[in-house]
Parts: sequence; C-alpha cells; structure tokens
Amino acid sequence: MRNGPGYTPLTPLSFLERSAEVFPGKTAYVHGDRRVPYAAFAAEVTRLANALRAIGIEPGDRVAYLAPNVPELLVAHFAVPLAGAVLVAINTRLASEEVRYILGHSGAKALVVDAGLHPTAAPLAGGLPDVVTVSAAGAEPDPAVGGITYGELLARGSDDPLPWSVDDENAAISINYTSGTTGRPKGVVYTHRGAYLNGLGEVLHSRHTPDSVYLWTLPMFHCNGWCTPWALVAVGGTQVCLRAVAAGEVWRLIDAEGVTHLNGAPTVLVAIANAAEAHPLERPLVVTTAGAPPSPTIIGQMEGLGAKIVHVYGLTETYGPYSVCEPQPGWSALAAPERARLLARQGVGMIQTDGLRVVDADMADVPADGETLGEIVMRGNNVMRGYHDDEDATAAAFRGGWFHSGDLGVRHPDGYVELRDRSKDIIISGGENISTVEVERAIDSHPAVLEVAVVAAPDGTWGERPKAFVVLREGRAATEAEIVEHVRGSLARYKAPDSVEFVAGLPKTSTGKIQKFQLREREWAGRDRRIQG
Repeated sequence: MRNGPGYTPLTPLSFLERSAEVFPGKTAYVHGDRRVPYAAFAAEVTRLANALRAIGIEPGDRVAYLAPNVPELLVAHFAVPLAGAVLVAINTRLASEEVRYILGHSGAKALVVDAGLHPTAAPLAGGLPDVVTVSAAGAEPDPAVGGITYGELLARGSDDPLPWSVDDENAAISINYTSGTTGRPKGVVYTHRGAYLNGLGEVLHSRHTPDSVYLWTLPMFHCNGWCTPWALVAVGGTQVCLRAVAAGEVWRLIDAEGVTHLNGAPTVLVAIANAAEAHPLERPLVVTTAGAPPSPTIIGQMEGLGAKIVHVYGLTETYGPYSVCEPQPGWSALAAPERARLLARQGVGMIQTDGLRVVDADMADVPADGETLGEIVMRGNNVMRGYHDDEDATAAAFRGGWFHSGDLGVRHPDGYVELRDRSKDIIISGGENISTVEVERAIDSHPAVLEVAVVAAPDGTWGERPKAFVVLREGRAATEAEIVEHVRGSLARYKAPDSVEFVAGLPKTSTGKIQKFQLREREWAGRDRRIQG
C-alpha cells in the first residue's frame, strides 16, 4: 500500500546514497588526473544542490546544462534532482537559436555552460537565464557570456545534508529534447520512477557490476546517456569521462583505465573498429549499441576484436534503450555471420518494460512471420510521462494507449522484433516496400565499404527508387556496378539501388546517427515526394 511501510517512492538519488555508504573510498569517476571516490562524489553533489537552492532554484524549476561528457554534467544528474529541480541537458552541437528555443520552451531558470561552448552561448547574452560557467581546464569565463564561474557557484553552497528521496516518484527528473528534424524539438519528460527502473535495466542487460569501468563515448546529454549515469552509481562502478570522442583516445583509455564497458551508435563502433590503434582486446569489453540498426558486418568486426555486443533499441521517448536482443542458448555455436545476423535484430522488451508490439493501422498485432510490416509500439514504466507543454503531441503519440514509435518492423516466429525502417524512410517503389536498412546491410557487407546510407530518390517510372551513398574504406576501391551486383547477390533485384554515389562522409547527429533526411531532402529538392504504386 502506498504511503505504508512497504512503499518508498523510487528515485535514482538513492543509488548514490547507498554507494557513498557502501563504497566510500572506491573511485566513482575519472577525468584526466581527477579520480574522485564515492564519498567525495556525494559531497560534491550535495554542495552543488545546496548552491542551486542558494541562487534561487526551487522545486520543479528547470536547470539547463550545455556541456560535453565532463564530470560537472555527471554531478548534475544527481545534484539537480537533489535540489528538487529538473535537469535539461542540451545537445552540444545545436546552434545558438536552437539552444535559445529549448531554454525558453523548458522555462529554464539557470544555465550551466562549459567554457568550450561559450561561442554557442555568447549570442544569447542578455536573453539567457542566470548563467553559471563551467570552465574548461585553464580557461577563464567569457565576459560575453556573463554569469559566475562554477567555482563561485559551489562557494555559495554548503555541506548541509539533503534527503536522498522524493515525495512523488512520478515527478519529473529531466526533460530531454528530440532532434527536431521535422519541426521544433519536443521536450520529453522523464520521471524519477522511470529513471530508477531504466537504470536497473541497464545494469542487468549491459552486465554491470561493481567492477565495471564505463567509458563515456555516448553523449551524456542524449537520453541522459541512456540513464547510464544513474546505472553505474547503482552498482558502485567507475565512470571515465571523455570530453570528445576520438578513436585513438578511446583505445588509449581502454588500455590505460581497464575499461570494461562503453556505449555508442554503430557509426561510433565503425570508427573504433577501424582506427589505426585498434587491436585485439586483452580483457572483456561489453559494447552496448543502439541509435540505428547495427549491421552484421560491424557486429562481426567488434566481436573479432574480442568485444561482447549488446544490441538495444529505443527512442528518446523511452529513456533510450527499451528492447534488447537477448542471445539464446546455442547462438554462440553458430558461425559468426549467422550469429551476427541474429544479434542485429532489435529483440524483445527489456526486463523493466511491458514489451514490444508490432501492429497494423487498426492496432492489431501483425503475424509473427518475419515478413509482415507494422509499427512498433510500446508502453509501461520506461515510456515518457509526456511531452513538456504539448498536450496535443502527447495525445497523438499515445493514441490507442500505446506509444507510437514511427518505426516499421516485423516480428519473427521466435518472437524477436526486427526494425526495417522509419516510416518516413521506407521506399515504396511501384507498390513494393523496400527497406533501406535491408539494402544498407547488403551494401555494408562489401569488403570495400566503410559506411552507407540508402534513401528514396525520385523515379519517373516507379515513383521512387533506392539510391546509396557510400563511404569507402581507406585504400579500397569499388565501382557503382560492383556495389549493385553485390546487392543483387543477396537481395531481390528490384531492391538493389539504381545509383551509388561515393562520398567522403555522411551527415550525422552528435550521437553518430546518420541523418538520412538531409540526403533525402537533397534528392527531392524542388519536388514533392509523392509515392506511386
């Protein structure tokens, strides 16, 4: 019964309270020469929470951060909610006006900005909320940005203890903004309960223990780093902060810090696996990947180096990962290509979820035949509370009582779901559905291909046809005809691209996800995309 002795509101704040008591001298986070144990981490969090209150932050207020994967943002994941406020971690690659919109829409009362991002914040001076500057090593605050330094902020705090608890587990703990590629970004509201449960789900499915050493290759601002800041603290693991992802530095830290876990989109794994510094791993490394369907090729490459792949799937609206491709007994005995093919599926709901459904337009489940397309829908503890200040968008997203992902997929006879495309990415050519993901996987298996993106291009006869943009491996060559014939060797001929454009790089988000919409918009410039069939 709620409010009785058998009920305590869930919050990830309790994770830090426990780890500071159980592992006071154990390293909580590392950044360069800084190695901070859990007792000091909890004290830092407490001082910052008190400092936020001292500058006027009240319960329910929003506190925005514009910072890379530095300790200050990690501390904020606990200090902001400990102060009773709501964390708004902003994408560091956004333009000034995009940041301005998020600050205004969220109603942020304070902004903490890393000194390395002063150029983004400076144009907003005068229209910003209270500004606190997190100075990079050796950097001074920028007068054009204003505000106080991070040190000055901490000086306003105290060490007075605050309760590591909340009265309402369904209160907001953070607001994460979507990419906004089809309009203004929407603010996704996470709750203390959802963050707590997703954190524990990450612990289980990414196989974290107190011995975990996690390297921050995933942006901490993205879905609160898939709730990993809270997950690692829950088990007393160590987090290695990394200001910017460079493959050489990733490999150095893997070796120097004894890294056991990292997360990232498939394109991040491509960079790691193909770095000059890449080498067989000397210790187990669990790599959790999501953000786009990973190809069997990159899964095979990472496994070849000795990594253990955990493939998850989700969206900003689902706290990041919602499903996982759980390996089945017997998969380890399969040939590497077949095992990688199975692991490339999006799988089944994680333990803290209500599971995945694949439904038709009438919300009826599609047959589990591995062929019938439907939309992937989700609900439960790890689906957002709603969009901040947008009741219409929230109602549309939850029509029929389930969150609609906009992703198209199939359910296989074994119950595992496989993503085939975003609804806007599917190619309908002469009435036939063509999955860009399927075509990309076929192209990616060519030995000369490093990365690929496939989009719909206009066609006078069929309405639209696949076009491939290909990045070749250094020192390798291939022709358009070779790529097309390679695809025809594994897929129906009508699925092969009509054209292949070789490019130096692909447009990507800050999380490494390929922005197909930019390529598609270029192909359809000046024309309406009207699908024939």
